[in-house]
This record gives sequence, structure tokens and C-alpha cells, in this order.
Amino acid sequence: MSVEFNHTIVLSHDREESARFLAGILGLEVGEPAGMFLPVTTANSVTLDFATVDIDFPMQHYAFLVSEDEFDAVLARLVEGGIPIHADPHGRHPRRINRNDGGRGVYFIDASGHGMEAFTRPYGSDPSSPLNGVTEDVPGAR
Repeated sequence: MSVEFNHTIVLSHDREESARFLAGILGLEVGEPAGMFLPVTTANSVTLDFATVDIDFPMQHYAFLVSEDEFDAVLARLVEGGIPIHADPHGRHPRRINRNDGGRGVYFIDASGHGMEAFTRPYGSDPSSPLNGVTEDVPGAR
């Protein structure tokens, strides 16, 4: 049997709010609750199990590889929802996307403060791309 990543627990202040936010942005479904967890499952069967906790927790980063069409939809939902976006994880390029590896990428923060990312090309897939380090303005973005 080969090793596969199956699921992870995403700590949140409100599992409903966090799961519905991410599922809505990515165009996914929120599953039925399983005990303390509210699952969101990706196309490759990895489940993010959202759990409400009453403790302080550090920001985590979750990255989602999407198709070009899916990226268009994700970006449109972010802009329509007034969700602030950045071309980089540190927020130095607000209202922009990146073009790394010849693809497109965007960062945003979820309802519990986790750093989320959607991108169209795996990191390092085109290290000689002239688009590496290039960012683009997104009209209407916050």
C-alpha cells in the first residue's frame, strides 16, 4: 500500500462558519457532522475535519491545487465576497495574484485566521518561468 494523506483536523472558533466559508470559496460541499468534526472533502479524497475549540491556536496554512477554471471561480467568489486577497503569504501584495511557475495563485484568510491558498501549478513545476515573481492586479479585489 502506498502512503496517502487522508485527513487533518482544522481547529476553528466556529466549525460551521469555517467549514462553510472554505467550502463556499472552493466550490465544495460540507459533509455531515461526525462527532465534534464537520468535514469538507477535496476531489482527491482528503478531508479537512473542522472542530470548534475554545482555546487560542496558531495560524495554520492550507493550500489547494485547482484547475484554471476552478481558480477563476475561486477568485470571483473572493472578490464578490469582499474577502481580502494577496499574491503572497505575508500580505505584501494586496489585491493581487501571483503568476509563479506560469500559473496563478492567491492567498486569503479564513474565518478562524488560517492562511488559505489556491494555486494552479505545483511549486517548482516551472522554475525557469518568466512569470515567477510576477503579480497581477485583480480589479474589484479588497
